[in-house]
Amino acid sequence: MLKLRLTTCILLVTTVLFSQESHIKALVGGTLIDGFGSDPIKNSVIIIEGERIKEVGTVETLSIPQGAEVISTEGMSVLPGLWDMHVHTMINGHANYSYWDKTYPPLFEDVIMPASAHQLLMAGVTSARDLGAPLKESISVRDRINNGEIPGATLYVSGPFIQHKPYPGTEDFRWGINGPEDGKRKVKKLANASVDVIKLIDQDQMTMEELKAVVDEAHKHNLKVVAHGHRPEEIRRGLIVGVDCFEHTGLSSAPNYPDDVMEMIKERTAQMNKGPLFWCPTVEGLYNYEYTRDNPEKLDNDSWHLGLPDSVITDIKNSFKHPDRLPYFQLTPSRRPTLQTKVQQLLDAGVVLLVGTDSGIPMKFHSQSTWNELDVWVNEFGIDPMYAIRAATYWPSLWMGVADEVGTITPGKYADIIAVDGDVLRYISLLQDVDMVIKHGKQYK
Repeated sequence: MLKLRLTTCILLVTTVLFSQESHIKALVGGTLIDGFGSDPIKNSVIIIEGERIKEVGTVETLSIPQGAEVISTEGMSVLPGLWDMHVHTMINGHANYSYWDKTYPPLFEDVIMPASAHQLLMAGVTSARDLGAPLKESISVRDRINNGEIPGATLYVSGPFIQHKPYPGTEDFRWGINGPEDGKRKVKKLANASVDVIKLIDQDQMTMEELKAVVDEAHKHNLKVVAHGHRPEEIRRGLIVGVDCFEHTGLSSAPNYPDDVMEMIKERTAQMNKGPLFWCPTVEGLYNYEYTRDNPEKLDNDSWHLGLPDSVITDIKNSFKHPDRLPYFQLTPSRRPTLQTKVQQLLDAGVVLLVGTDSGIPMKFHSQSTWNELDVWVNEFGIDPMYAIRAATYWPSLWMGVADEVGTITPGKYADIIAVDGDVLRYISLLQDVDMVIKHGKQYK
């Protein structure tokens, strides 16, 4: 009997040790860009145990645990999983919003939004801020991803927009407010449903009392507020009430931000006690439209088909059969030359830019938008590649309040890691084809 018990104990210990070893991965040999902005680490070694990063070092300083699964990253750039801080998982590049909003809501929860999240993940986007979708569907998709039931980027969701008055037919994902108390009720309803952020638009059409009530109630529930910056008065009012991040490089075709707006922005960035002022310029969709219009072959890339039925793919394709005729982009040729100027104004004023894309708008797909945004920043606007990568890794995690869990490759954090073959700091466009995707320790690509 004693012999039997000893044998059983040995078998149990052996099984536990084997189980632990089988959960250990070692990424060996790549150039590590850890997200903090310092010089890359050559010949890096990253030890992953379960969902988390256990150790980080080099081949000279760090031993690989016996029994670990060794994954060679020789010749590769290794970096934290990307963030996209402005996506719309409820849309997938279809060019007719009114048609889409009437036709596809029954498919949002089980088809459209999961497909969007999965496409993001396979593009190396391990975390995303999903700004604007029906509440129940947003929470459901986010939670199923978090529970491991479906693959996808970790989503931080706003649920419906908060605005003065919803556009006809959009009431399920745009909530209007009528007075300060109604604004508080709507925000409280979102908070009780456990959204991660509040999305505010058209704030220049609200009264200041309504606007302040929305922002104050959100902050009372420890929710940050994202607000549109399309019009000067949206920015002015947003700064007065203390919104936490502005979206888009707006002002239509105006050549730059007005002087008084820039003075307000500079005054805000000078207040260190409030932390950085964050902004998601979302330039790629506009900047690349004319190229896409004139070179529509890029629309044939089937990466955006992932998870979508053939009927939906065909419908989306048919919606932009004539890219030159889309009403959404008719003013874009006038707007495009202003984008770099406005981005430079924000940088000069000390704003911290975050990578966000408006992914899902016409002809802009979740499988492509994020790398295109980074490419425009670096290769068209001349932004430093390390700044751009940190704007898609470190800063988003800090803004979202999860920098102790993700955003950099650091021992103890979740193993959200991607790798591309080559030097991404020299060739940022390598991100269009991410070679390896690991999220929470699980290798998806």
